[in-house]
Amino acid sequence: MARRTATPSPADVELPDADTLARLKLSPEVAWYLVSRGIALPDCPPLIKTPEPGETCPGAQFDPERVDKVLVSFGLLRHTKGKWAGTPLKPDPWQVAYVLAPVFGWVRFDEDADRWVRVVRELYVDIPRKNGKSTTLGGIAIYMTAADGESGAEVIAAATTTAQAGFVFAPIKAMCDKAPALKGHLKAYTGRIVHPASASYFQAISSVADAQHGANIHCAVIDELHVHKSAEMVETLETGTGSRDQPLVATITTADDGRPGTIYARKRNRIEQLAQRVLHDSTTYGVIWAVEETDDPFAEATWRKANPGFGISPTRSYLAKEAARAKDSPADLAKFLRLHLGRRTKQDTKYLELPSWDASAGLVVPETLKGRTCHGGLDLASVNDLTALCWDFPDGDKHELLWRFWLPEDRLKDLDRRTAGEATVWVREGRLTTTPGNVIDNDFIVTQILKDAETFDVKTLGFDRWGANDVVRRLGDEGITCVPVGQGFATMSAPLKEVLRLVLSKRYIHGGDPVMRWMVDNLAVAMDPSGNVKPDKARAAEKIDGVSAAVTAMREAMDATAADESDTTVLVFRR
Repeated sequence: MARRTATPSPADVELPDADTLARLKLSPEVAWYLVSRGIALPDCPPLIKTPEPGETCPGAQFDPERVDKVLVSFGLLRHTKGKWAGTPLKPDPWQVAYVLAPVFGWVRFDEDADRWVRVVRELYVDIPRKNGKSTTLGGIAIYMTAADGESGAEVIAAATTTAQAGFVFAPIKAMCDKAPALKGHLKAYTGRIVHPASASYFQAISSVADAQHGANIHCAVIDELHVHKSAEMVETLETGTGSRDQPLVATITTADDGRPGTIYARKRNRIEQLAQRVLHDSTTYGVIWAVEETDDPFAEATWRKANPGFGISPTRSYLAKEAARAKDSPADLAKFLRLHLGRRTKQDTKYLELPSWDASAGLVVPETLKGRTCHGGLDLASVNDLTALCWDFPDGDKHELLWRFWLPEDRLKDLDRRTAGEATVWVREGRLTTTPGNVIDNDFIVTQILKDAETFDVKTLGFDRWGANDVVRRLGDEGITCVPVGQGFATMSAPLKEVLRLVLSKRYIHGGDPVMRWMVDNLAVAMDPSGNVKPDKARAAEKIDGVSAAVTAMREAMDATAADESDTTVLVFRR
């Protein structure tokens, strides 16, 4: 049995009070480590930080000796450029506090491996330029190659072109060449750094074919994620770590220009969702340094907020020069905001904010809805994707909501991957129904809707006219009034705005359904020149089918109210 470690007690040293730790976004364990090792507490917390494994992983413990080992390894390397050339690579306090200690300090006991292993398998650091990205990434790469105790470690740096691979590899090779303590231990060749004692190596690659070769990766380092046009390289590296006990995929990047659907957008959105507790995954840890839209981009306090290395790298004079240039040119301003303040310059403002959504949750008890009037919205999936149904129960100026979700069983693994394992939890809790096979079984949908129609007073069921299939035909045969609802601005704008109004006034009582909460956080909207809005699936971070179903149901409820007010009987609304 492997030697068991123990999380040090914060009582061993005097720590700052809880409010200070919360402001600095430091866990008690990491704060204890810093204080006990004489490392100053940094005063530059990231804007966004995911929970550490101590909060999310049962049985996780903090091992300070593992962090010590990483810092010793870094110290053997040497800076290669500028005024620091030749000096030891000593991580700044913020790098220890927010990157190295949370990643390398938290461990759990692996019964299969019969040893303690790292909890974190994926590191994401989003930080403006000139804050030591390359040296941090290089230090991690060398540690994982030669000091992590892994035999035959394959450590890979991902690049998008052969030229970029050279740019990634060269500074890491230079750090090894300039480190006297590593001579005789590491051999640096033209395209590979080798640690003969453990038969391990580090190299940079620029093609998916190279990434697939061997496919037994211990560590992958990815610099500037936003330059990767395709997710294929990154996903290939991630899947290549499956046979290792404690692999690590480390991504350190600057912000992108806000384009949706990219590998950068997906990764960043996932980190934000983990930080907001929308998703839960103790194996992923991420930090994002950036300013908020209300911050003055030309104020020194703003520069400090986004740049934890402010004053050293980048220097105050450098940022002042870049800010002055940005004042004279909109193009330079966009570049300054993105590269030096961490703002995605074209990022969409969220239409529905999670705090407002959560505040409107309330409690929905299905039994109390029996016999109540309701209108439905059905978002029919393609044959192998999610289908969503929303029942909207109007009660004056208040609405109560129920959702149903279906997914082909063979697609659950993929949805688990995209939701950090939450999809399986949703199935277990009865929030998501899986149907046998790899295509949606319409019998499940029809059966549930007919069952609901026996329980509730279903007036109409709206559906996307382009998604009509045998579900609608079969429901119509059973007497359900199915109404085709267009998904354009003219039809969707009013009900979407009404949903927002009700949410903000806490009269949209949805019960906090976790599947729907995930979709709300994914929501992107499109707007036309007249200010009309509609859900935009193409630009959404992930699935928003539940939102589309809800807006469709609201459209039906609003039309029914308008018909009642005009004393006009409308059986089917054609759009």
